[in-house]
Amino acid sequence: MLRVTLADSSDLGEWRGKARALLLAGVEPVDVDWEGMSLFGGDDAVPPPLDAPVPAVPRDFLNLANTVLAHSDPRRHAVLYRMLWRLTHGEKGLLAIATDDDVAWAHTCVKQVNRDMHKMKAFVRFREVAVDEGTVYVAWFEPDHDIVTRVAPFFVRRFTGMRWSLLTPSRTAHWDGETLAFGPGASRADAPSGDALEDLWRTYYSSIFNPARLKVDAMRREMPVKYWKNLPEASLIPGLVRDALPRMQAMVEKEATVPKKKVAPLQKAVEDAPEGSLTALRRQAKDCRACELWRPATQTVFGEGPADARIVVIGEQPGDQEDLAGKPFVGPAGKVFDKALEDAGVPREAMYVTNTVKHFKFEPRGKRRIHKRANADEQAACRPWLAAEIDRIQPVALVCLGAMAAQAVFGASFRLMAQRGQWITLPDGRRAMATVHPSYLLRLPGEAEREQAYAAFVEDLGRIREVLD
Repeated sequence: MLRVTLADSSDLGEWRGKARALLLAGVEPVDVDWEGMSLFGGDDAVPPPLDAPVPAVPRDFLNLANTVLAHSDPRRHAVLYRMLWRLTHGEKGLLAIATDDDVAWAHTCVKQVNRDMHKMKAFVRFREVAVDEGTVYVAWFEPDHDIVTRVAPFFVRRFTGMRWSLLTPSRTAHWDGETLAFGPGASRADAPSGDALEDLWRTYYSSIFNPARLKVDAMRREMPVKYWKNLPEASLIPGLVRDALPRMQAMVEKEATVPKKKVAPLQKAVEDAPEGSLTALRRQAKDCRACELWRPATQTVFGEGPADARIVVIGEQPGDQEDLAGKPFVGPAGKVFDKALEDAGVPREAMYVTNTVKHFKFEPRGKRRIHKRANADEQAACRPWLAAEIDRIQPVALVCLGAMAAQAVFGASFRLMAQRGQWITLPDGRRAMATVHPSYLLRLPGEAEREQAYAAFVEDLGRIREVLD
């Protein structure tokens, strides 16, 4: 009986090398003891190879063996060597016999390892830990099988930008943002038991829990109880299950939700447009109380430009500096807009510039006022003012900056990035075109990306010359 040791019992390369030496020496499976695995033990001497050709091994077997070796069953090395022996000694079609004991056992191992890998991906929870070099995220998990080296690349792809360590009893994985390294196993005490974000995560989990779709048995099959001890949200599950029926009954008895008001397209808002000249409209808009945006805003920001302009440019809503100045497009986005017009050879003074919404909507954050998108009701309240501006100016064409403006003109089905830069004829005979809002360019993270997007923006604005000329 030959004793064979493995330094890493789940490594395909090491097992394959030793199994190949045994196979070439003609050592039968019954004469090999794969149970004596040790980091420090030595192998018995393997007889010299026989004078025979090297047998071919199916690629499918190596793929199967690679997964089976991750299984925790101590018989795996012996069974795999027995299968290898049979494949190379007259049973070439062995892997196709699903009812064979060895083949069936191997496929069961594969299923169990793959399921364990799926559970690790689903139920690992990283917790924030402060260290001298900054922040590292540490997770503890107790898999049934030796799967860390196989699952770690998934976490590298998913959390490339953060440093993390994944600890298990059998081995550990560490990612420093550039290199993935593996180490010996750890203990539960080496991992944190919580962090500052867990209350937020529990709040999120409880808010998305739908009592009407609760199936306790299915939940326990997909999220076995043995994983709960490492999941911060698990402490909520008994209470959520207990309260599911009363919550569902309350949902059934509650009155139906009133759907949100749809924003009417611009063409349908003309009939509600205020009367009077452009100057009169500007004066009336100062006292608009159609929605609540007037309360925190400094003033109404009405359109600006020639009353006989051939082009009306429609933005989305005023920002902080527009609110203070009372004029559209004078802040950071306005400066980008002005520069792009200059580069496109289009004079701003030849156009009338306005916004879909006339008041600045924001939320205070310290001393700053942070822009907040107007909702459907607020957009609908402003729609008659925009319709009135266009009705008085009677432009040849409209240019929409941003999705809010584009959908006000073309309707809710308009897709900005797919249809930008195209002149489209409206039902009233005018032409209209949409492009991105200049604030979009300011939000792009990379310089190269900003330059590319700016060039496309200038190209879109250059099409205005077709109308002006």
